[in-house]
Amino acid sequence: MSASEKSPNPPRPFRWWPGGALVLGAVAALAWVRAQVEWPFQKRNLTSYEILVVTAILLLVWWTFFSRVANRLRLSVTFGLVGFGLACAALFRLTGMSGDMMPIVEFRWAAKPLAVQTTDAGLTPPPAKASTASSFPQFYGPNRDGVLAGPPLATNWTLLPPEIVWRLPVGAGWSGFVVSDSICLTQEQQGEEECVFARELLTGRELWRHADRARYQTTIAGEGPRATPTIVSNRVFSLGSTGWLNCLDLASGELIWSRDVVKESGGKVPQWGATSSPLLVGDLVIVHGGEGGSASVFAFRAADGTLAWKGGTGPSYSTPVLAMLSGVPQVLAFNDGSVSGLNPTNGATLWQRPWGNGNVVCATPLVVSSNRVLFSSGYGVGAELLELSRRTNGGLNVERIWKSIRMKSKFAHMFQKDGCLFGLDDGIFACVNLADGSQKWKEGRYGHGQGLLVGGLYLLMAESGELVLLQPTPEAPNELGRFRVFNSKTWNPIALAGDLLLVRNDREAVCLRLKVVE
Repeated sequence: MSASEKSPNPPRPFRWWPGGALVLGAVAALAWVRAQVEWPFQKRNLTSYEILVVTAILLLVWWTFFSRVANRLRLSVTFGLVGFGLACAALFRLTGMSGDMMPIVEFRWAAKPLAVQTTDAGLTPPPAKASTASSFPQFYGPNRDGVLAGPPLATNWTLLPPEIVWRLPVGAGWSGFVVSDSICLTQEQQGEEECVFARELLTGRELWRHADRARYQTTIAGEGPRATPTIVSNRVFSLGSTGWLNCLDLASGELIWSRDVVKESGGKVPQWGATSSPLLVGDLVIVHGGEGGSASVFAFRAADGTLAWKGGTGPSYSTPVLAMLSGVPQVLAFNDGSVSGLNPTNGATLWQRPWGNGNVVCATPLVVSSNRVLFSSGYGVGAELLELSRRTNGGLNVERIWKSIRMKSKFAHMFQKDGCLFGLDDGIFACVNLADGSQKWKEGRYGHGQGLLVGGLYLLMAESGELVLLQPTPEAPNELGRFRVFNSKTWNPIALAGDLLLVRNDREAVCLRLKVVE
């Protein structure tokens, strides 16, 4: 071939090594992240997503501008990948994240939660049946501990499965139900309004609703209110996700008084929304305030909503509880970076200890005995058992009995039984020895759901929307039965009034009749 026939610009060789280096670097980074067992796996998941996204972008830049592949092939692949990405964006939507920080994706044409527009909500009321319902007036039940004495539940769900009494669409939110006689209530998002709904227990028929112009939504946290109302006598107390604390008439839903807790705290709406279910202590209603505000916990007079006291430093997403420890009544609360006991009459700090690693805390404190209380949180923190004793000067001394990473309750219910602590350790059912914090067993990945201990049996609503019946012992979880209720993420606490179990998520609500032993 003559020199004149040679190409003046011969094709340059394929530059493969930057792409190869990126792939090898990503594999090494992912392997290192997954090996960080001391990290909470939520952090490992989020870091892994970041590595994959950054690597994909860099690979696309390398292929398009620096690979030296022939123009036609290079641009065809680039535009093909961009088109594929746009098609995926057009076909799918990110609807949220699981408790383990796994993305939840669905088709864009999939049905969204339906707003409740009519008092019947499209219901076909079931035949009337006598109800053995009793009161379930607040978050986690009459004693605010998720433990009920009965009724005696049938354990063979193959022969005696739960019966669906009614099912209806509800507005978004992570609130639970409360029950008073023939009325059940929960909180929902309806468009730009946060609502408290009262329904007839046996039919689900709407009785009344109270609406506030407020809305909270993020991709990770979801949409709508997340606290559970509280019923005391003929009044209902509710806290919306943006901080509106309402006192309503139980019979009519009429507004008696309202306070903007976030505004009064001088802070802002917390990153995950206001979540504490109102605690009634005597004539006071107690909730957490806004992020960055003047205090953690705020007490308002139940009669008229005037501020009685404020205490603590930095709010949390946990719900405060009232306890009598070493003979001293106190409001137990997570704060931002600490746990504490507050005087329920004036908000003074009785004791306080550092807590956590800077991540959010949500789980409710568990009173273990007359002088011991257990705190737990997720994101790699674990649990601590604290013992309180009286000092000679009348103060309280706090001593840590043990600390363990074997019970990392993100926001699920925990309970004690047979000298052991039971709960969801980062979404897996686990049993821990209360004496020293050592693990007895850990099995059954139910996700970040919610449950109730009923006469020695554990009713657990798994994050997947499946209701599970267990009979846990120090030796094994002893799963007895399963019943599919929902097909989407379920974080809401459950409520049991007699043999009627009320469950919901951000899309639907269901009333189940559980079979009982006669």
